Amino acid sequence: MSTRVKAPPEELIDALYHIPEQGKAEIVHGEIVRMSPTGGKPGRVGGKIYIQLDAYERQTGLGYAFPDNVGFLVDLPDRNSFSPDVAFYMGALAEGDFLQGAPIFAVEVRSKNDYGRQAEQLIRAKIADYFRAGTLVVWDVDALRQQAIRVYRANDPDHPTVYRRGDIAEAEPALPGWRLAVDEIFE
Repeated sequence: MSTRVKAPPEELIDALYHIPEQGKAEIVHGEIVRMSPTGGKPGRVGGKIYIQLDAYERQTGLGYAFPDNVGFLVDLPDRNSFSPDVAFYMGALAEGDFLQGAPIFAVEVRSKNDYGRQAEQLIRAKIADYFRAGTLVVWDVDALRQQAIRVYRANDPDHPTVYRRGDIAEAEPALPGWRLAVDEIFE
């Protein structure tokens, strides 16, 4: 469930800084779209992916791994921010500010309400926005039903690679050499 607040872009960005600590929101179509908290299972899956990304960051020093609820500001006609469940970012860090630009790798872990025709349309639109903003790879992680990872790439967005239990998922070309056993994230 989400709630929406309309205002000019500068005011919306400022308003994001004042969302309550446990709140999560993005700016889409000129509105702040607040998102409900995730459930336990999707939250754990996102956390496990973040732990593996953090290890990649420490090993390579190529960028920064981020957990849920970090704001990325972008300049698209219908979107001014993202707040992925997990992300990897190559830009500069700013003290206390949202990150400028899209992450090179974004993970969206589906929650209870992320299923059905309308939810699918919203997820596909968000993935397209990620690519328009410069993200190279997006994972659409189904932790509740299929226990699968759909890996979308900017260079072929209509043909995701699907990884299931027993597979080793990757995020090429965004994260060279990074691999994750699907069994490690699904309980």
